Amino acid sequence: MFKPFLVSSLLLTACQVFAATSISPLGEQLNLDNFRKDVQILASDDFEGRAPLTEGEQKAVDYIVAQFKSIGLQPAFGDSYIQKVPLAKITADQNMSLTIGDTVFKNGSDFTARTERISDTITVNDDVVFAGYGIVAPEYNWNDYANIDVKGKTVIVLVNDPGFASKNDDLFTGNAMTYYGRWTYKYEEAARQGAKALFIVHETLPAGYGWGVVQNSGTNTKYALVDDNDNQSKVGVMGWLQLRAAEKIFAAAGLDYRELKAKAAKPGFNAIDLHTKAKLTLHNHIEHDESQNVAALLPGTSAPDEWIGIHAHWDHLGKTMENGKEVVLNGAVDNASGVAGVLELARVLKEQSKQKPLKRTLMFSAFTAEETGLLGAEHFAKNPPIPQSQIVAFLNIDGMNVNASTDYILQYGSGLSELEDYVAETAASQGRYVKPDPRPQNGLFFRSDHFAAARQGIPSYLFMSLGDTDPSFIASRYHKPADDYLPEWDLSGVRQDLDLIGQIMVKLANNGDWPAWTAESDFKAARKASGR
Repeated sequence: MFKPFLVSSLLLTACQVFAATSISPLGEQLNLDNFRKDVQILASDDFEGRAPLTEGEQKAVDYIVAQFKSIGLQPAFGDSYIQKVPLAKITADQNMSLTIGDTVFKNGSDFTARTERISDTITVNDDVVFAGYGIVAPEYNWNDYANIDVKGKTVIVLVNDPGFASKNDDLFTGNAMTYYGRWTYKYEEAARQGAKALFIVHETLPAGYGWGVVQNSGTNTKYALVDDNDNQSKVGVMGWLQLRAAEKIFAAAGLDYRELKAKAAKPGFNAIDLHTKAKLTLHNHIEHDESQNVAALLPGTSAPDEWIGIHAHWDHLGKTMENGKEVVLNGAVDNASGVAGVLELARVLKEQSKQKPLKRTLMFSAFTAEETGLLGAEHFAKNPPIPQSQIVAFLNIDGMNVNASTDYILQYGSGLSELEDYVAETAASQGRYVKPDPRPQNGLFFRSDHFAAARQGIPSYLFMSLGDTDPSFIASRYHKPADDYLPEWDLSGVRQDLDLIGQIMVKLANNGDWPAWTAESDFKAARKASGR
């Protein structure tokens, strides 16, 4: 039997697949050999994993600056391409153990612990409290610290937020993580509550990554921006607990972890004193130094003081020990690919501007210390070369689709800003559709450099492809030694996405629009406070 609906649906699908290869003249000018070379160099062992405050940093920064100069871009910071970022390099002695009650836990396999305080030694010998999700959210009528004083104590909390745990769309934002679910928020709130130490219980599904990611990150040198009081207002110990370790702690206290976890996801949960003590001594080696943000400009003609940014962080995790051997964490996809994308967009847009000058200025940037808390981006967002109100938009690439092209573009968050309309419109011109984040529970919108800009009110958008076209990436390569450059990469996905991003940049550079935050949020309030 003839079924016209089926035929038309098949034709539509076929057209979508075909149209997904539709590339504008801008995209056709992209040279993927340049992209491949940039990734191969930045992700080589010679760059030592691009950790801040290492020889690898200087090699990465020198390379990026050299590329900006060869392209013919102007410095973004007066007469310099470099913005100094004062950092403390904090290396915790890994020969430590955590004792809770009568049980001794092993560093790395059972827990991780670090600090951002500028203190040589931090000693924990305190009562232990379980504070649910560690969230104080008045707009959701939620306060996990309401009926307990945790000053000077060690607090254990759950990862993510109650919406994810309960699967209740009416609780927080349901399956989609809010900022309250991010580990950064939990440490911030613990500090406001006066806690001495905070340990987050790791579970792979709500965290969005396995224990290996926590172990690699939490046992390496970390970095911190330093305030006027040597960060003494921050929580003393920032830790994670492996799930089995947490279950042992609760069992020793005569409690059932799973039962308490379920109760903590419901309104009205009260924090619980575990009637035990935590003991830990954190010895730190601290160095003060300056890292480097890098940025360059393609000046606009009629509105040069209005900037559109395209960005990717240059840093990765440096080196680590694996099976007794030092290995390099090269971060090819995360995020040498993003930096290479920024560089290739700079080459093409600079060349195009010779024939079609842009009205507004384009800023091409690569910041430091994203992997340790968006520190370079935070420093830039608080100390930009121009007022935040003059930055039209901040577009951020954190991992590119180095595989085949797709018929969709991923969107992280929904209904946040009018930049989403630009993405949808441009994707449609390529024959693509906007696909919602398949892992909203991971809160990826809050986990990359654009978020630091958003907190200052600058409309921001994240372009990320970490595993959606290669499901094995997160499990096998993300933040691991296997994230290396691979010659067999297809790269048609790179061309497609850089074409989309470049088209958006050109539109914003010429149309005079000021994309706004659409949802009521701290971002929107900050933008209004800036006068925009």
